[in-house]
Parts: sequence; structure tokens; C-alpha cells
Amino acid sequence: MAMFFAAVCIAVSCSDENDTPNVVPDEGGASTTVNGKEKIVWKKDSTVILTDHFLVAENQALVVEEGVTVIASNPEVKPEIVVLGDMYCLGSAAHPILFTVEPTYRADRFSRKWGGIICGFDCGELVLRHTTIEYGGAQTTENSLSFRNSLFKTETGEGVPAVHFCNPHGKMLIQNCTFRNNAEDQIYITGGESIVCDNRFICNGEDGGEAINYKSDCKADIAFNLIYDANTNGFKLSNKGFVESQSHLCCYNNTIVDSGWRRPSQKGGSIWLEENIRAELYNNLVYDCRWGLKQAVDAPADTRSVITPNYYYAATADGVAQMQGDDEKGILNGSSDIMSASAGDKNPLFVYFPQQSDMNINVGSNGAGAPAVWNDAWDFHLTVGSPALTGGNTAFIRHYAGGLFFAGLGELTGSALVYSPTPAAWFGAFGTK
Repeated sequence: MAMFFAAVCIAVSCSDENDTPNVVPDEGGASTTVNGKEKIVWKKDSTVILTDHFLVAENQALVVEEGVTVIASNPEVKPEIVVLGDMYCLGSAAHPILFTVEPTYRADRFSRKWGGIICGFDCGELVLRHTTIEYGGAQTTENSLSFRNSLFKTETGEGVPAVHFCNPHGKMLIQNCTFRNNAEDQIYITGGESIVCDNRFICNGEDGGEAINYKSDCKADIAFNLIYDANTNGFKLSNKGFVESQSHLCCYNNTIVDSGWRRPSQKGGSIWLEENIRAELYNNLVYDCRWGLKQAVDAPADTRSVITPNYYYAATADGVAQMQGDDEKGILNGSSDIMSASAGDKNPLFVYFPQQSDMNINVGSNGAGAPAVWNDAWDFHLTVGSPALTGGNTAFIRHYAGGLFFAGLGELTGSALVYSPTPAAWFGAFGTK
């Protein structure tokens, strides 16, 4: 019996009749509520099999403990997790949480066999720590739980992001997580206060999609993230959909590598600004992307936006040409930017990243010349002597230097305040080892 319970496997689904989830109760916990909501717990090191959509009701909070593996196991239904209440994924470095599909579908990096985590308009808190989310991006049908709750996009046939958050009065934390091989956007945020830091966003977008996509009604610090092979952009920052407040986003010390190659359009590149977004961009390292920083010519960023200093490196002549300031194309350069003057100039000298010999930043497909498949051996720290180790700005004011308060997180972990990372003087997400 002890051996049996050591490896718990839980099948979870929703009732077709009333959408009441067949939940895993909190057994023996100190409290049966989180932030005033009924606590649902997926226990440490268990395996949860999603055979149908899973609904977290408005009066519920789902707590996923460290080491949990969640497997979407119905390719016809393509399960979604819809969070009308709150959700806390509390993985650790030693015991991360994994959301994935059955092994047979992992050979296709854009298999679209499950939806993702789609939050409702009243989701108050979403916390993801040490969590991996992969192989999402299912396209909605009339039976999709997000469609039935009028969430994300209210038309069928839309590919859903790995994570969607939309409450202008809510709070979101994504920290030390990995997003990979999701067929649409990795995260798509349309409201709330948030910190997104110390994450890896690896390969997304079958035929479009961003790694980090923000719209209106957001205030966020986005820092120390690594983005590799985003189909369209590493960042798409927009004030589109304005409801209550203009978005103000502080993006600093991020590394964006090989992004925009697979999207043959004017938007595809590294960072895209539009629709009067107020963005502050500091100390970001853009490496061999299709374009440098761009904005929509007919719907540009707020003039208060700050776009420098950032670091732009290109190993090819095309890359150098496509990062040069151009008002007609909307390409922006800043006075304090550091940029390659010729192919290979100012190489930031990553510890280990052998760029493929057939690279083609204008390939526009997944064919020859497109970014290589991710390799866990790559190391994007800077070597001693790298020209990217100095020149960054550390004097700007970020939103959450004094912390962002999460009531439920405080109840679960004893620490309710989360601080955005202190800026570094180097460019990119990683200094020297």
C-alpha cells in the first residue's frame, strides 16, 4: 500500500452537465481556503491526467504543489484549464511542475493537443513558479471551455496561448518558468499588475505568435528572461483594447535570440511597439533577430517611451541592415544603443552558443536556415571580456522595487510580497558565471 500511494496518479475532468470539477480535495492542510476561496490541491509529486477540460470556479483556488506532472490526455477534446478563481503553481528548482501532453505527441513541437491556462475576468491571482508549460496552442471549438466562458477570443478556430490573464484588477507572477513548443503565444496578457522574470521562452508559434504579448490595462516589470526562436517577436507590446488604463511596461535585462525568422512580415523581429503603448526598454540584448526594435508607423508608441540603452548584435549583413533606424519602416534606434557596425561586430560572446552555419534571418518558414532546435547545452551567460558586460542603465525606476502583494501567496508560503529584480549594468539576462 505504501508503494502504491508513493506514486499518485489522479484523473481529472469536468462534468459536461454543470462544469463542476472533479477536484482533488485538500487533505489535512492547515486551512481549507486561500485568499477566501475554497482550496483545491494537486498534491506534491503526483501525476494529474486531464481527460477533459478543467474548471476552477470563481470561489475556488487551485494549488499545484511541487513536482506535479499534468498530462493532457485527450487529443480530441484538447483540454484547457480555465481559471475563474485563483491558481498557484508552486514548483521548486529541485521539483518543478510540468504541464505537457502524452509522450507520443511530443515529437511534433506544435502538436496542439491541449489548450493552456486561460484565466477569467475575475481571476484575482495567478502565480507560476518553477513551472514548465509545453506543447499547447489548441484551436478552439464550440466545446472548448474558454469559448463557452467567452474568454480569450470569442470565435472558434482561434489558437489559445499557453497562458492568458485578463483581469485589469488582478495580479500575476511568472517566475523561474519554462515555456516551450507552444503553437501560439507563450503568454498573452490583457490586464493587471504583473512581474515576469527569470524565465525561458523557447520556440513558439507555428505560423505566428509572440513569446511575450501585452495589451492594454497592464502594469508590469519584465526582466531577466531568455527568449529563443519566437515566431514573430520576443516582445509585442501594445495598448490595444484600452478599457481603463494605459499600459506601462518596464522591460529590462532580457536576452532575445533568433526571433522573427519564421514570420515573413514587417512585424517579425525582436521587439514590436504599437497603439500608444508606454514602454521602457533598458539593457536588453537582441541577438541575430530578423529586425531590431520596431513600432507601427500608423499607430506608434507613446512618445514618453524610453528605448535606450539596448544591445543589438548581428552575425550577418542582412541583420546589420535590418536593425538600422528607418522612419518609413518604423525601425527605432536609441542614442545609447550598442550595435553591430558590420557582420560579427561587437559579438557579446556567449559562453556556448554555436549559431548554425546555414542561418537565414529572412527564411520565413521552418525550412533550411530557420533557427536550430533548442539545445539544453547552450549557455547564454557572457564570457569575461564581453563588450556587453558594461553600458547598461541601472538608475531607472521600476514598478515593483517595493514589491507586489499577493494575499494568497502569503497564506501559502508566508511571503506575500514579490519584488521585481534589481537591474544589472550588463546587457541581457545573464552576466558572467
